[in-house]
Amino acid sequence: MIRIILADDHAIVRSGLKQIFAQVDDFQVVGEAANGFDLLALLRQIPVDILLLDFDMPGISGPDLITRVKSHYPGLPILVLSMHNEPYVAVRAIKNGASGYITKDCDLVILLPAIRQVAAGQTFIAPGLAEKMLFDDTLTSGRARHQLLSDRELQVFQLLVSGLGVNEIATQLAISNKTVSTHKVRMMEKLNTPSMADLMRYAMQHRLAGPVFSQAAH
Repeated sequence: MIRIILADDHAIVRSGLKQIFAQVDDFQVVGEAANGFDLLALLRQIPVDILLLDFDMPGISGPDLITRVKSHYPGLPILVLSMHNEPYVAVRAIKNGASGYITKDCDLVILLPAIRQVAAGQTFIAPGLAEKMLFDDTLTSGRARHQLLSDRELQVFQLLVSGLGVNEIATQLAISNKTVSTHKVRMMEKLNTPSMADLMRYAMQHRLAGPVFSQAAH
């Protein structure tokens, strides 16, 4: 039996996944978490074989949450289930300790084998995304400036281009306004974008704005 913890801030997503997994003989959902802090508390209480993790949740999330989970539970397999289909986002997740990465629009013929494979200690990247990662030269050439951003700077960038202001980002990430502003300044310096108009132009030029990031504001 594969014991699964679902971490997603959308109750309807967790409910849908539970209904699907209830029909699978070797799957058992043993816990749910709607944010990173609840997840960390849950992991201290319940034995689990795999963590199915949404990439964007309120408070600590994304690479930061993956790193924190792996620091406490280095042997726990993490399969990221995300709306983001950009190769560099998947690469960051894997580099921070995730064993697999799939997108929320995947079919069950991908999701179920991915869970089994990651729970067994192997890696799994959604086929279409794996191909993008292989042929995306920005991942290896070093030419894209956004590749130089820290994980937190990247989060601030994503939320800014999705339309959030500094105060909203501070609430979303559970950090102070001053910290958000500091990350914003450093991020814009690295991207050489002195204004929000320049930042949006950069995001559009590198296909980093639009629907793929809209759910970061949920």
